[in-house]
Amino acid sequence: MGVGACVLRLGVCVALSVCAGQAEGDDVGGGVRSVVYKTVGDVSLRLHVFEPEASGSDASAPRACIVFFFGGGWKSGSPKQFYPHCKYFATRGVVAMAAEYRVKDTHGTGPRECVKDGRSAVRWIRFHAEELGVDPSRIIAGGGSAGGHVAACTAMDCDVDEEGDPDVSAEPNALVLFNPVLDTTRERFRDAAIGGEARALSPAHHVTAGMPPAIIFHGTADTTVPVEDAQQFTELMRRAGNTCELVLFEGETHGFFNYSRDRDIFNQTVREADRFLVSQGILDAESAAE
Repeated sequence: MGVGACVLRLGVCVALSVCAGQAEGDDVGGGVRSVVYKTVGDVSLRLHVFEPEASGSDASAPRACIVFFFGGGWKSGSPKQFYPHCKYFATRGVVAMAAEYRVKDTHGTGPRECVKDGRSAVRWIRFHAEELGVDPSRIIAGGGSAGGHVAACTAMDCDVDEEGDPDVSAEPNALVLFNPVLDTTRERFRDAAIGGEARALSPAHHVTAGMPPAIIFHGTADTTVPVEDAQQFTELMRRAGNTCELVLFEGETHGFFNYSRDRDIFNQTVREADRFLVSQGILDAESAAE
């Protein structure tokens, strides 16, 4: 088990909450506040925000931001899955967020709506960057499994967008992906959830030059999302001239990275993600995790 298995370093009608007051948010306890980033009918979607402590002479300087999307097969799940990741990155001076998005069991929606919501979230953060104290050129999208798919789709050049979204880019400046679904043309995903939009919603089929740098964590024994998909995506990114690192965990299965599953592996993955983001100039190396 562990990072030592393999590290590949390859190539270099909707109402949106866009008023300033919305970015102030509501305190939901435990040092976490929530802000509404999108309203669809009677559904309000929120970002659960973990603020870094203000310290030093640069406390007022715009900070990097990371937004995580939970897993659950586009059917279920909770932003709380990524609370531990948010807490870690907040200690690194990052404005960290865990996003809500529509899922089948709660909202009767499909993967297309998940992707729309993910892209709306990144746009909302960039649109509100000044109020949030965020550097709009240092926005990171992350997620696991179906949430990893949502995060990867924020980087795609596609037209899966919500009418009325702010006219700013949905593309993050880096990706941190945990056993993500990257090829939705596979039969298991196409038949179960994606249907006729398999190719339109497949990150592997939308790799182009100039995509943001990505790091992918995957277990070699994953039977839910085959490791071959991560290897294929990494190779496609390399061929396009993009930076992509694949970190394989030998013998690990789906969801191996979760805090509730294995604290040691959780620590390894967040620290490896930290170093990757430092290497890409997204995070400050001065206080990088040891």
